[in-house]
Amino acid sequence: MTQDTPLIEVRHISKTFGATQVLKDISLDVSKSEVVCIIGPSGSGKSTLLRSIAFLERYDSGDVLIEGELLGYVGWDAERRDATRAEIHHARRHVGMVFQQFNLWPHMTALGNVQEALLRVKRMPRAEARDKALAMLGKVGLLERADAHPIRLSGGQQQRVAIARALAMEPHIMLFDEPTSALDPELVGEVLQVMKDLARDGMTMMVVTHEMGFAAQVADRVIFIDQGEVAASGPPATLFRDVQQPRLKQFLQNYLDRNAFWEQ
Repeated sequence: MTQDTPLIEVRHISKTFGATQVLKDISLDVSKSEVVCIIGPSGSGKSTLLRSIAFLERYDSGDVLIEGELLGYVGWDAERRDATRAEIHHARRHVGMVFQQFNLWPHMTALGNVQEALLRVKRMPRAEARDKALAMLGKVGLLERADAHPIRLSGGQQQRVAIARALAMEPHIMLFDEPTSALDPELVGEVLQVMKDLARDGMTMMVVTHEMGFAAQVADRVIFIDQGEVAASGPPATLFRDVQQPRLKQFLQNYLDRNAFWEQ
């Protein structure tokens, strides 16, 4: 991998569920420290695209490369074969993912949830794992809640624990799949602030989101997915201010009418 190689390369990937093609020949690159927000109507294929990039969904055709390494398969053309589980884990070892649901272990504290992968996957000594986990909880503003179980945490706090858990593995890339969609409106801001801080610190991020204000303020590039295809792509200042694509204009109409997120 050279310095100019994109951290994520998606080449002509397609995905079908039954008779429905949910991804249609999608190609895109994401460079180091770039923040890419993916927007689009429900059912358009946004989450499937993100899950395919992480190979949590098996794409039917095309290629996904993470830091220059093919994910999900080994070899090319006629020599290509399915990757083993170990090869898949190796290819995505620098990818962290945060889901709509928090997926925390209810019997573990916030600290336990964050340090568990450090103990099991990275084989860190317990004291070192604890220190690392506490540092990550501090990064998301939850150091004082380290000993709390998920049931004692708000939804926003649980999602921040999930982010801390992903960050503890020292990813080069963070994938967020609608991380605020399961939260009450008043809790959304605290999660988005953590994500803004990550972007400011140079984390490479792909974010599926319905938060247009976040996309407008933080994204380097916005990709609009409609019916499994990239229907529009560009910097938010261009995409949101001068909407040329009719379907995107319809999708953004409520936001364009208010235009609140462009007010200074």
